Amino acid sequence: MKRIIDKMRRSVYFNIPNLLGYFRILLLPLFLFLYTHAESVGDYVIAFFVLALSYLSDLVDGKIARKLDMVSDFGKALDPVADKLTQAALALVITWRYPAMLYFLMLFLIKEIYMVVMGLLLIRRKKVVMGAQSYGKLSTAINDIGCFILLLFPHLSYFIGTLLIVVMMIVMVISWIKYIRFHVLLWKGEKRDED
Repeated sequence: MKRIIDKMRRSVYFNIPNLLGYFRILLLPLFLFLYTHAESVGDYVIAFFVLALSYLSDLVDGKIARKLDMVSDFGKALDPVADKLTQAALALVITWRYPAMLYFLMLFLIKEIYMVVMGLLLIRRKKVVMGAQSYGKLSTAINDIGCFILLLFPHLSYFIGTLLIVVMMIVMVISWIKYIRFHVLLWKGEKRDED
């Protein structure tokens, strides 16, 4: 077993935490299919089980990476990609019930394009991959909770659902502004990772 772990530790792309990241990404099409084709409460329960499995693997991949000394720049990039794809999948299924979620989805996509472009520019200039900052993680958590509320309580009033989406968008904009400030300072060489 020790030999297998040592071999996986040396493999950046196929170590245990990154395999869990791939697993999370592969679960998304399954969740989308199950949710959009659900015809009964049991079907929705199965879809949510798949989603819960994705979130569970997200909780353990970082712990495994640190415990087994498998933290890598590739893993630092893969984890937020899996997070963002999960958020996009959730937002996408919510648009069927709450059209305002389309605005959230557009804002989300624009912000993530900015994050990818800025991340690539910083990698090129600084030769380092920056992990997610605490305010980015908080924004992700709030958006995930908001999406879960909208999915788990389909009988929320249209007003309450739309209000929740607006709050999620405000949190995302605040996080984005903080990232812009962080990137400007980092670009000038005045700042490192805040976590």
